[in-house]
Amino acid sequence: MVAALFEFWLLARKQQIRADAAAGLLSAAALFTVFYFTEPGALPDLLMIQLILILLTIGSLAAAMLRGAPFDRMITSAGVTVLSVMYIVLLGGHLIALRVGFAPALSKHLLAFFFLIIMGADAAAYYGGRSFGKHKLAPGISPGKTWEGAVAGMLASLLLAALAHYWFFVELPTKFALPLAALMNVVSVVGDLTESALKRSAGAKDTATILPGHGGVLDRMDSLLFNAPVIYYFARLYFSHK
Repeated sequence: MVAALFEFWLLARKQQIRADAAAGLLSAAALFTVFYFTEPGALPDLLMIQLILILLTIGSLAAAMLRGAPFDRMITSAGVTVLSVMYIVLLGGHLIALRVGFAPALSKHLLAFFFLIIMGADAAAYYGGRSFGKHKLAPGISPGKTWEGAVAGMLASLLLAALAHYWFFVELPTKFALPLAALMNVVSVVGDLTESALKRSAGAKDTATILPGHGGVLDRMDSLLFNAPVIYYFARLYFSHK
């Protein structure tokens, strides 16, 4: 997530927008601490997250003001700083809470289910789109994505959810696993398209080139970030009553 933060800031620099790295990293460290040691959806931990975001907003605006001219970039600079932390750390940090906030065996099963569904559906959408894709899903945002690929991804997510239940996650019945996988698939597509739109706004094909064939870390995390709160709060609601 820290690497993804820097990639986000590099995207902003392509538009001549400079984020406040100090404010962003301090806020990220504080959020990581909250997610690791507390329950982000419960009081008083939720208040701690709110306090961090309040301080991040005030600090980003104050830092942009203290830097001085050119003031015409103050709004965008502070906006990028706040958005980057909320997009990457606030959303993605729920995976940390998922790992440490449940019994070790359950958290491993939850994470295995999470990555199996998202990565499996992503791969199926890619190969399904390449093999059968004819109708563009969002040509103005990501010309390579097709409706046929989206259908392949949805089918794969449902099949993998059923497989997960019988393979290692019997605690999660299929009547819940299948709808959860379908929701995660839809959210994945939205997350993927959103990150593609961010790259398009910066005139970039990828956020970085450190992962050959994939681009940057943020390119691999786009679907994960949007889904991290989904899996965490589902697990909190469902398994807290078990």
